[in-house]
Amino acid sequence: MKNTEILSLSASEIAEKISAEKTNLSKLQFAHSISPIENPNRIRETKRLIARLKTALAAK
Repeated sequence: MKNTEILSLSASEIAEKISAEKTNLSKLQFAHSISPIENPNRIRETKRLIARLKTALAAK
């Protein structure tokens, strides 16, 4: 998700995206702990997306 897409969302939509991405992150981490996932960089990308969403939410 690009920053321009994030900035076009409303505050409530950003909050919903944060909660959805947090659940996605926990699922990825759980799957990776059981057996290594195909692309472990997805964990890092998800963390960074959550951080961008939180920053955009704080700016609004």
